[in-house]
Amino acid sequence: QLPLVESGGGLVQPGGSLRLSCAASGFTLDYYAIGWFRQAPGKGREGVSSISSSGGSTNYADSVKGRFTISRDNAKNTVYLQMNSLKPEDTAVYYCAAGYYYTDFHPPRVDDYNYWGQGTQVTVSS
Repeated sequence: QLPLVESGGGLVQPGGSLRLSCAASGFTLDYYAIGWFRQAPGKGREGVSSISSSGGSTNYADSVKGRFTISRDNAKNTVYLQMNSLKPEDTAVYYCAAGYYYTDFHPPRVDDYNYWGQGTQVTVSS
């Protein structure tokens, strides 16, 4: 089991911003595609964004396109999700996941990813 750890979640007002981080310890993320997913109470896990191992390809769900940006810093062994213009409907537990292959299936699919973190809570509320 790959140890992926998400951080950066919290409570933010509508219109605010957060940056989530996905870090790995003891191994390199360089060779993996990384996806961000979220799960709201009572709902299934949905794909938010994904990035190829090189960072050259990215993919976003329609609901976050133009507001969220995924990036990676392989030197720091970390992948980021910058979330701007947050809305109450963005409230969820956010997970990062690593997969052997990048796919541009839109939005990212849970089944394409092999290893998961424990999640970080994001709450958007006034």
